[in-house]
Amino acid sequence: MDPTFKIHGLSAFYGAKEVLKGININILPNSVTAIIGPSGCGKSTFIRSLNRINDLILNFHTAGKVFYHNQDIYAKDVDVFDLRRRIGMVFQKPNPFPKSIYDNIAYGLRIHDFTTREMIDEIVQKSLKKAALWDEVKDSLKQNALTLSGGQQQRLCIARTLAIEPEVILFDEPCSALDPISTAKIEELIHQLKQNYTIIIVTHNMQQAARVSDYAGFFLLGELIEFDKTEVIFKAPKDKRTEDYITGRFG
Repeated sequence: MDPTFKIHGLSAFYGAKEVLKGININILPNSVTAIIGPSGCGKSTFIRSLNRINDLILNFHTAGKVFYHNQDIYAKDVDVFDLRRRIGMVFQKPNPFPKSIYDNIAYGLRIHDFTTREMIDEIVQKSLKKAALWDEVKDSLKQNALTLSGGQQQRLCIARTLAIEPEVILFDEPCSALDPISTAKIEELIHQLKQNYTIIIVTHNMQQAARVSDYAGFFLLGELIEFDKTEVIFKAPKDKRTEDYITGRFG
């Protein structure tokens, strides 16, 4: 099975400050990879380097290679707009547009030239179903998305990401602002989505990482300390620093 991502010696810098230090990791398709570690260890910088959202930050730059389906995503000829369509992202706080539920999803489709109303209607419905939200909102698609609950807003953001047909979904602490019931719905959704997508999730929640992921990587001070199957990381880590973090001795 060819990896979705092959990452060799990835370092990342904000100006002169090095925040990722020579990361080497392969991400497999149709799997959930959890990125864990204490605050400030480089987790979010890492996943934001995979769809080049960090490029929007002044003085950010990288060294090393990130191959996505064997294409160097930092090569000069890469279409970054298309890259970000193929590698979607769901952020920590739900960020729906102040528009209707329908228009939140249709917005991205119109940008990507899905022009017919029939096509947009179909994709809106399909995306809401994939995000396990259709039954809750099908009779109120004209309602302002900001009136939804936090958990519903996050699932709407997931539906909005799914609508433009990505291959990878990056989740940056998607449940940190949600209640336990909403968190459970998002976790179940992630479990279902991995059948068709490659998923990478940053989480501070060790129990969540254990529940949803197939592989886990432990980051500390910008370094990838250990990467393995989740069961190995949580039950038989090879590095004492990983064990100390998993068991709550620090972080």
